[in-house]
Amino acid sequence: MNKEDYKSKFDEDEAVGWLSIDKLTDKWYPNQEPKHYGPTLKYILGGEEPLDGVSIYRSKNQQEHFHFISYGMSNLYYDLENCDADFSGWGFEFTFRLAPFAEDNNEPTWVISLMQNLAKYVFNSKKWFEEYHFIPANGPIRLDTETAITAIAFIEDPEMGKINTPNGELQFLQMVGITTEEFEQLKLNPATTETKKLLDKLKKENPLLITDLKRK
Repeated sequence: MNKEDYKSKFDEDEAVGWLSIDKLTDKWYPNQEPKHYGPTLKYILGGEEPLDGVSIYRSKNQQEHFHFISYGMSNLYYDLENCDADFSGWGFEFTFRLAPFAEDNNEPTWVISLMQNLAKYVFNSKKWFEEYHFIPANGPIRLDTETAITAIAFIEDPEMGKINTPNGELQFLQMVGITTEEFEQLKLNPATTETKKLLDKLKKENPLLITDLKRK
């Protein structure tokens, strides 16, 4: 979109990227008001948390689970100078699907901290994530929890996919919890094809790649 079209279509106080995400979530979760969590002080104003927010939806697709969607890795707001960019911000937002875990008491807010930590890594290192990347959690993915899930692999969210926003293309990059054994196998051969092979194998019984902390 050229600058003249952008200026004529949007107001300066309009969160054009954020609204593009909301349009997609409204498609998947019509009439559902998510639980939304945002930092007290936005990152752009000196806050420590790069993500401006994380929304949590309750999905019953495949099996009941929590669906987390981040706001802040992409360009969320009016930005005339970058309206013709190929990618919005870093080009992705995090998503995560979690099977209910009793100890969370239906408040799995630890995932928000996990997303914020990954966002900090990207903002500080300037190294972004792409599909089939993987990274250790340096311990249980949920702190102080007996779980074999100790690392994360990334894949395009099977429902959310990619969208074109007024600020550029945006991919929804789903975080998938993997076990220590799976992570060690990927370390031996970190090629993209091996990560894809692992996730394709998990998809056979778990098409949406919902992370289950009880998985062995």
